[in-house]
Amino acid sequence: MALEIEHKFLVKSDEWKSSVVSETPIEQGYLTTGSGLTVRVRLKGARAFLTIKGPSDGSQRSEFEYPIPTEDAKAMLALEGASGRIAKTRFQVRSGSHTWDLDVFAGDNAGLVMAEVELGAQDEAFDRPSWAGQEVTEDPRYFNSYLAERPYRTW
Repeated sequence: MALEIEHKFLVKSDEWKSSVVSETPIEQGYLTTGSGLTVRVRLKGARAFLTIKGPSDGSQRSEFEYPIPTEDAKAMLALEGASGRIAKTRFQVRSGSHTWDLDVFAGDNAGLVMAEVELGAQDEAFDRPSWAGQEVTEDPRYFNSYLAERPYRTW
């Protein structure tokens, strides 16, 4: 079973910009978000993915991700019943021995900037960069599936 272990933080400054490794536009939507299970369709640059995530248990949860044809992803995002979409730009940012994913949200979630670091084990140590503010790992308001239905701009 694939296991995702990550910590999420709000970003409090632009200091990260000097350490950007790459930049990718992302558009995603959700086919289901019930009972802690989410099924996500993501367009990431020129590639597309279907991702199934289990319920969160602190900073970890099961995650299964599969590449799919881009045209299939677009068709799935257009399905009746698919929940709201999220648009963001993902920057990969090097800090210490880790590469962080830093998301700058657009559209109804504009103004929100979050960073996450993915770990190989629950007890893996990581250096928290100066631009990483409040940890929001366990706050469901900052789950992308929540933001798709209740955008940041409406809080």
